[in-house]
Amino acid sequence: MLDVIRCDEEKYLIWKWRPSGAANSTNKENAIRWGSSLRVKDGEVAVFVYKQQDGATQDFIEGPFDETIKTANFPIISNLIGLAYAGQSPFQAEVYFINLQGQQDLPFGVPYFDVFDPRFMDFPVRMAARGAIKFSITDYRAFIKLHRLVNFDLEQFRVLVRDAVLKYVKGIISNIPADHGMPVLQIERKLLEINDLIAPRLAQAFKDDFGVNLVRFDLATIEVDKETHEYQQLRSITADLEIAMRQKQNEVSLRNLDQTQEINAINMAETMRIQREASERFQTLQTQSQHLAAHQINQQTQVLSAAAASLGDMSAMPLGGGGGFNPVGMMTGMAVGGVMGGQMANMMTAAGQTMQQPPPPPQTLYNVSVNGVSTGPFNLVQLQEQARGGQLTPQQHVWKAGMANWELAGQVAELAPLFAAAQPPVPPPPPPPPAL
Repeated sequence: MLDVIRCDEEKYLIWKWRPSGAANSTNKENAIRWGSSLRVKDGEVAVFVYKQQDGATQDFIEGPFDETIKTANFPIISNLIGLAYAGQSPFQAEVYFINLQGQQDLPFGVPYFDVFDPRFMDFPVRMAARGAIKFSITDYRAFIKLHRLVNFDLEQFRVLVRDAVLKYVKGIISNIPADHGMPVLQIERKLLEINDLIAPRLAQAFKDDFGVNLVRFDLATIEVDKETHEYQQLRSITADLEIAMRQKQNEVSLRNLDQTQEINAINMAETMRIQREASERFQTLQTQSQHLAAHQINQQTQVLSAAAASLGDMSAMPLGGGGGFNPVGMMTGMAVGGVMGGQMANMMTAAGQTMQQPPPPPQTLYNVSVNGVSTGPFNLVQLQEQARGGQLTPQQHVWKAGMANWELAGQVAELAPLFAAAQPPVPPPPPPPPAL
């Protein structure tokens, strides 16, 4: 009778096929009858292992597959059977089924171990870790190179995997304070960060050492033994250190605040001094400007007085070599003195007007909206020119300081006269038609 080679197990990682007959019969279970049927489900692979003098060789049949065994499907078998047997003799081979879709769940627990803070090496803290992993086989060729399929024991394999997990979890957590600057007393609260540190290291180790794929790593908890004397001492020391550091930080912050306020006060005083000196210089220049005209009048008055005195002396100048009164000199001095007096009067009037003249009145400035863009500002003279040229119309919006919103130019009382003046006069009537 021919055999049907298949795997009906629901949960397995590696399963060896054995034909019906006497149990543990090596010759029987390894003698595959030619023409037997092979059924491989989707998500698994059947491995035929042939033992030869130069070593074992394999045929890999990936599912789905459901056919009879023949040389067209098994190239190695054709070389093993040979033409002498005409394809009728059984051939020696072991058949293993490898599950490529099933995932193996493996819980783990790391017993208590010591973790040291590099700052306080005299106070070890005892910790334990618990969690679970999931792994599967994806590269079955690499898996076969690392493991013997003959007598493969899944439980022994799980023990090896669990030991590797414990080694990496313990090693990474023990070195976290020194390698990543994480305080020992904060490790319990850094579960997610530690999980992300362990997972990639463990995945690479699973691939290199076991030929399996780490599907998921979950570090469920890190337990700290808080009842030990070392933990209590470390907690007390770090708490005192934290308090001292905060006090120092507060002192530094207060000192910086005082220095900042002092610097601000100095800067404010210096700013006020500069503003005060600038104001004094401005007042001095303004006073000098106001008295400049008076000073000019004083200087010109002295010059005119000296000139008048000189002209007055002309009346005493002798004519022709004799002494006495000089009417010509007197009349010349009077004429020149009158001119100089008028000049002084004009100078006084101009200076008074300069000193008493009020500043020019402020101008009203408007912004004009042109195609949604604000232009200007323009004074009333400029707006009048724009109204005459047609650039400003009553339907355009305008705005000036003090107005809440933009308004139409024709509705602003101050601008309405600009458009009335810009209106052209009524054209004359057309000439009468010529008489017939």
